[in-house]
Amino acid sequence: MKGVNLSKLMVPVGMAAVILSTTAKAQMARTTAAQRVIVVSLEDHKLALVEDGQVRKIYTVAVGKPSTPSPEGTFTIERRVANPTYHHNGKTVLPGPGNPVGTRWMGLSKPGYGIHGTNEPRSIGKAASHGCIRMAKADLEEFYELVAVGDTVRLIGQRNDETAHLFGSDEDPAAAAPQPATASASTTPMPATTASMGTR
Repeated sequence: MKGVNLSKLMVPVGMAAVILSTTAKAQMARTTAAQRVIVVSLEDHKLALVEDGQVRKIYTVAVGKPSTPSPEGTFTIERRVANPTYHHNGKTVLPGPGNPVGTRWMGLSKPGYGIHGTNEPRSIGKAASHGCIRMAKADLEEFYELVAVGDTVRLIGQRNDETAHLFGSDEDPAAAAPQPATASASTTPMPATTASMGTR
């Protein structure tokens, strides 16, 4: 049996390790360098994920009902939990379809509040929660992968310039009525949104 010169094999392996290490570092740098802000318009029932100043995604969400409103202010994501166990007033609900917070929990720096799923999908787009931000399951699971602990979350109660810019202007229904098409008229497509958010 012929001897194998291992030094020739080690160079490609060593180079591959350097390449893999460099690639992993670049991915980590890109992930940590991204500045993410989550903006929730309580009035519009919408959530925008803004990354490096650009809107990445917009979701429809459920927010707090009038008797248990969502808090307003600037918070951070402090905790992320996949398939959470729900505990409230001595009641425990294990992960599964009956869990009121769904398949993901992103706890905010405001104790007791978070962004999560729901076992009441019809509540999405309404003021229906106990103050948390609810998302539809598919949106929640997608969103969960896009955010991290430490990301800023701004809950805005009254429509302002920022929410109008992110989610569209609050047009008068008469002004928004369809106009007859003309040969020179152009249409601008509206940004796509997806149904999301659901809370207990």
